[in-house]
Amino acid sequence: MCPTTPESCILEKLQLLNTRVSTAFSGCAGISASRFRLLQELFTAEEIGQSALQKLLGIDGAAVTRHLKQLETNGFVTRRSSPEDNRITLVRLTEHGRAHIDGFLQEKSLLTEKLLAGFDADERLLLANMLERMHRNAESL
Repeated sequence: MCPTTPESCILEKLQLLNTRVSTAFSGCAGISASRFRLLQELFTAEEIGQSALQKLLGIDGAAVTRHLKQLETNGFVTRRSSPEDNRITLVRLTEHGRAHIDGFLQEKSLLTEKLLAGFDADERLLLANMLERMHRNAESL
């Protein structure tokens, strides 16, 4: 356990967990967790504006641009200017990107099962609910 207060222990463990899970996911799937989240959003949308995608993900525009540039270089996405408004950049998954989503989802599922080993269904639900509450609280930070 942590030698400090429960509150500081929670924050410390969340930070360590984020680092370990991100590293493990990147190692298994060959793509960062952030880029995977971006691909997941694109998987559900036929085509979406880059600014709208940024708002959905809740990350800054420069980070979205960097992620998209790398994903485009790797053939996962395409970008084009909107025919109605050249200021808007539209993004979509390529067939190559769609083909890789299933593999990424399988890696995510395996990693999640390893992470939650030993947790019963009630504990998993309780944890999910508590994390959701923390996420909502964090939105006001």
